[in-house]
Amino acid sequence: MKRVYDFLKEAKVYYLATFDGVQARVRPFGTIHLYDGRLYIMTKSGKHVSDQMKQYPQVELTAMRGDDWIRVTCCVTLDPRREAVASMVNAHPHLAQFYRADDPATEVFYLSHATAIIYSDTPTPLTITF
Repeated sequence: MKRVYDFLKEAKVYYLATFDGVQARVRPFGTIHLYDGRLYIMTKSGKHVSDQMKQYPQVELTAMRGDDWIRVTCCVTLDPRREAVASMVNAHPHLAQFYRADDPATEVFYLSHATAIIYSDTPTPLTITF
């Protein structure tokens, strides 16, 4: 899991694909965080992405780092614990104008049942499950 975290952190931007019941939806994200032995992403309640993840928790993330790229197929689960939210917010102080730990709209989701595949110039991609 740490290798997946490092890859996404170094990429700076990854793309999150969700489903709205009719259409796949993809958008850029930049927040990734390791907390309590899990990988977390952050958004706000009321956004389409939050609603989509709650209704259809199967998502994919993808990113590039140099010539290497990663695809993470996983489920996401909302973590309502304020300490999880605070840890995420504190790890991303540059987003303080948008996300606050004391704002009930700030949400964090953790990744589970994940398979990450890192593709590079090697003949066999690296597969990581967590």
